[in-house]
Amino acid sequence: MRLNLKRVLARLSVPQKDVAERCEVSSALIAQLVNHGIWPRNDSLRVELHQRITALLKEAGADGEMIATAFEEWPLPRSNAEGADVPTSTATPETDEDEHMLLRNETLTHEAREHFGLVRSPFIDDIATLADVFACPSTRRARAALMDAALNQGFVALVGESGSGKTTLREELEERIRLEGKPVIVIKPYVMEMESSDARGNVMKSGQIAEAIIHTLDPGATVRASTQARARQVHALLTSSQQAGYSNLLIVEEAHRMPKSTLRHLKSFMEMKHGLRRLLGVVLIGQPELDMTLSDKLADVREIVQRCERREMLPLDDDLQPYLAHKFARVGVKLADLFADDACDAIRARLVRIPRGGSRAEAHSICYPLVVNNLVVRALNAAAAVQFPRVDAQVIRGC
Repeated sequence: MRLNLKRVLARLSVPQKDVAERCEVSSALIAQLVNHGIWPRNDSLRVELHQRITALLKEAGADGEMIATAFEEWPLPRSNAEGADVPTSTATPETDEDEHMLLRNETLTHEAREHFGLVRSPFIDDIATLADVFACPSTRRARAALMDAALNQGFVALVGESGSGKTTLREELEERIRLEGKPVIVIKPYVMEMESSDARGNVMKSGQIAEAIIHTLDPGATVRASTQARARQVHALLTSSQQAGYSNLLIVEEAHRMPKSTLRHLKSFMEMKHGLRRLLGVVLIGQPELDMTLSDKLADVREIVQRCERREMLPLDDDLQPYLAHKFARVGVKLADLFADDACDAIRARLVRIPRGGSRAEAHSICYPLVVNNLVVRALNAAAAVQFPRVDAQVIRGC
């Protein structure tokens, strides 16, 4: 259920973003409250938020009845076959079908490009230079952690949902190393068909990591057969690389499919030193399942997990509007020319999910770049089909 507050704000012509600014909270929090009736879990914050919104309504000219009913639940109308309004809820449990729809690739139609004056889609082949990469506070922190691991032999785990931008950050790291002339050699084992057990695919073992290091640092070398000889070969190559002035960085993608035994063996690679200095930095990139592998509650991996710096790819949420503005600016279009003021709030609300059988307290945002891109393209296509001049909240809710 959403709150009657939504209708009250509309009648008073008060945008949700103004409510967020006045209450000194995020737009996503206000969107969840207004559209789904989801209050903050913190009781004191909930009381304070209630008081600030009430004060704002009074200043905007709300009468006593408006204020008294603002925080009551208001069912979203839905027309039945006879045209009567039937109450339904906007906070629906997530389903496999809905998740698939939001992750499914969407293509901007020719009609939509003409209608909105777009020479090309802002989401296809959109990352060609460093300037194309959108930066927000959370991604800047992750970016800094990756470069620190590259230059100072750190150990970082970059965790995020599918489509959250993990691969883009990895590609940007490699591009920055190349363009800025950083003395870093990047080592990337192939992860095709890698699975966590032999029953499901091919398990990545420490020997494959050793082979990747050897073939990267000395492409013509013959990999030693015995474990001891191979380890000495790896150590010697890493030492030679460092003495030549290079840092060595191992990047493992799809790391959530790495078995725990291989994760434990990473410790041996990371403990290789020349004097006091480590010879190898490590970056693991994976989906949230990687958190289970890196749990410090698991005794067999605790020793290496305690050395790991974890960085998470967070939902866009408060950075949604700057993200879209950046994307459309890259194709020469202003966001305000295509999207109404209420569109971003509607996108955030549309991308709030409650797990099947869960409560509203378990609601979470899936406002990640890939999902946002698909939803925005679908909304542009829909708005063009009915000749709307801009995408607004009504269009977003219908997509």
